[in-house]
This record gives sequence, structure tokens and C-alpha cells, in this order.
Amino acid sequence: MGLFSFLTQEVAVDLGTANTIIIYNDKIVVDEPSIVTIDLKTDKMVAIGEKARQMQGKTHSNLKTIRPLRDGVIADFNAAEQMIRGMIKMINTGSRLFPPALKMVVCIPSGSTEVELRAVRDSSEHAGAREVYLIYEPMAAAIGIGIDVEAPEGNMIVDIGGGTTEIAVISLGGIVTNKSIRIAGDDLTSDIMEYMRHQHNIKVGERTAEDIKINVGAALSELDDPPADYIVQGPNQMTALPVEVPVSYQEIAHCLDKSISKIEAAVLNALEQTPPELYADIVQKGIYLAGGGALLRGLDKRLSEKINIQFHIAEDPLRAVARGTGIALKNVDKFSFLIR
Repeated sequence: MGLFSFLTQEVAVDLGTANTIIIYNDKIVVDEPSIVTIDLKTDKMVAIGEKARQMQGKTHSNLKTIRPLRDGVIADFNAAEQMIRGMIKMINTGSRLFPPALKMVVCIPSGSTEVELRAVRDSSEHAGAREVYLIYEPMAAAIGIGIDVEAPEGNMIVDIGGGTTEIAVISLGGIVTNKSIRIAGDDLTSDIMEYMRHQHNIKVGERTAEDIKINVGAALSELDDPPADYIVQGPNQMTALPVEVPVSYQEIAHCLDKSISKIEAAVLNALEQTPPELYADIVQKGIYLAGGGALLRGLDKRLSEKINIQFHIAEDPLRAVARGTGIALKNVDKFSFLIR
């Protein structure tokens, strides 16, 4: 064991398109938006996470805010590496002579290609990881929800993240059928931006669209407990004069309808490919929703009505994947489905 084990730090990373969560010592120590601000003159990182999000859409020509991940995979290698390194530094606040060796478990979309897996592994190694294990997102979500993934029974997870929606049937510690579609939180945000432009003639940025989604986002146009209208301020497209528009949840339900229908179709498609024995298990137990998209008002009800199977929202769906990744980190030797 000796000195080396003393200097090894074990971290679990949920590297998400929208948020990155890092677990260390069984605690969530970092939960920040996956955004970095880079100074273009020096190519150095100026801000990371929430600080960088506050700069989004407000920078001048020398600064650029970058979201290193798109559709669940690394789109900007350099920015991703700086982001991972910066977030790991947030844990190591004390100054040390030697930075500790890192053992990392990182989760990735189930539809990732070899090249995409490599990008995640390389970024993690460049950020200081000695050992990197990868785990598929739906598997991590299932573990985080508290499902026994190694049992001989079928469980279905629908994980709606920022960049991808992961749908998987899990049994005996493996993924039996999976469907990964690139329609998720980011697409809902851009649907809202588009809708505000066409319908209200008002220009809104990504941050404002995200706020609209959080405050009045809905999957059904009739809710039992409707949220109050959300007031949006911005420039009129024709006159550039400031306008105020109240946005109701019914409007947003209408504008998100198309994207949600695509998620429904993908769930049905995954169910079609499921072996009958596992299908019976799923009908009996229901389907679990995880990820930030699970918080969309009325989504579980809409899916339950459409597919005739009960949908359950995981507790704290935003962090289900991170929790599962943290559990996987403690059972690295036991879980055979981790990718080395």
C-alpha cells in the first residue's frame, strides 16, 4: 500500500453536456455547469462552471465561453481537458507538494463510438488520472436509482440529459437493448428559442430559454398544479425596442411537443427490441426516468398514458447518474461491466 495509496485520490465524474458532477469520499464536491471561459489571447481558462455560465452571452472579443461537450460527447478537446482539470482542482484546495494520482470512473453515453470513448479517456488522463474506468450512463443511472443491476430481471431506464436521451433495458449486469438519441435538454432549449422568435418576435439567448424551460416547461397542456406565467424581457426583432412577454406553460408544452414525441418514439422502439421475458418484468415494475429532463412537468404522466406502462421519476433525478458513478467507483473490482 505505502505512500502511493496514500496519494491516490478516487473520484467519480458525471461528465454531462449541461452539468458536471464530481463525487469524492462519497460526497458531491463539485456540481457545476459544463462551461468554461477561455481568454483567446493567452488560451488560458479564466472561469469555469457557474462563473463561466454567468458570462455566457456577455463576453467581449478576447473572451469566449465554450461548452466542451455537445450531444453527450466531447466536442472541444482542449476545453474539456481544462474543464476537468479545473474542476478536480476545486477538490484539492490544500496545496500539496505532489498532486495526487487519480483513479477515475467517468460515465459516457451508451451510443458512444470508439473515437468518443478515446476522447473521454484521453481528456481524463491529461487531467491527471492514472486509472480511468468508463461506465455507460443508463447503467450508472440504474445503480444510482437503487436497482440491483446484476439481478436476472429486466429494468428499463430513460435518462434524459442535456445532450442525449439514453434508453436502456438492463439485466444481469449488462445492457440488453439500448437506444441513444440526440434529442434532449439542449434541443428543448433551442425549441424554446425558436418559438419565442417566431411566435413573439422576441430574441432570447440560451440562458433565458433555459430559465423559461425551468420555470414554465411542461410536457402536457393541462396540469393539475400549473406554474404561473413567466415574464420574458428582450428586444423586438423588427424594432429592436425592449418588450415584455408573459409566457404560459401551455405555450411551452405546445412548442416542445415535437421533441417529446421523438423521445416517446425512441422508448417504443427500445421496447419493441426487448425480449418478451424482460418486457413482462418492465410492465410489472414500470420504467424509471432520470436526468434533468425527468423534471419537465407532466412528462411521466404523458409517457405513462402514451405507452401504457407506469413511469416513475427517480428521486433527485439530476444526480442519479452521478450517484451511480460514485457507487461504481467503490465496486470497481466487483462490477464487470466497467470499461477499462
